[in-house]
Amino acid sequence: MHWNLIEMLRTMSGTAEGVIALLLLMSAISFTITFNRILMYRAARMQTRLFIEQVVAPLGEGRLGEAISIAGRNNKSHIAKIVSAGLEGFQSASFFDSTADMVESAKSGLERATMVVHQELKKGLSGLATIGSTAPFVGLFGTVIGIVHVFMFQSSHEVSALSGVARGISEALITTALGLLVAVPAVWSYNYFNGQMESFDIEMKNSSKEMETYLIYRVGGRK
Repeated sequence: MHWNLIEMLRTMSGTAEGVIALLLLMSAISFTITFNRILMYRAARMQTRLFIEQVVAPLGEGRLGEAISIAGRNNKSHIAKIVSAGLEGFQSASFFDSTADMVESAKSGLERATMVVHQELKKGLSGLATIGSTAPFVGLFGTVIGIVHVFMFQSSHEVSALSGVARGISEALITTALGLLVAVPAVWSYNYFNGQMESFDIEMKNSSKEMETYLIYRVGGRK
């Protein structure tokens, strides 16, 4: 028996074709999100390494303005964004404020930046989770519709040949296979990126604490 995918697609019902089109769209969205997150996370890692190398000396010497400028040049780094927010919050506090107010201003900036950067890094992951969990069911829906279509066709034409039924069912099962093919990469990508997010969150939390400690030390040095 000669298996011809193109011929199978041509003989499918409009509903099954619509399901396939939807699955292909979901696959395109999944790969777009995956590619975008890979580029973003790679840039964040690379710029973070550069930022840390460049900012150590200015922070050690108390040149906060220069440290903020360095963070601005590495604006894809999640750590640079956290450090910049803390320093800007610290500098924005009035010189005549109490030391507690200055540190509190910096702490508020650090907390806001951490939440904003977390959302930026997490963007799109819910889409991957949705595609990974729903694509198999979309494919199954196409299969059910396809099988119903096959039996309706057989009944209306009063044909009971097993080969005809088998061919129709095989055509219908294509949507299930495609649904799994779309779902598996989306689930893999989601799990991988979710692990990366946990790492990013830990790094941002640690950097926020270290920056808060550094600023407390800076304030203490002014006394």
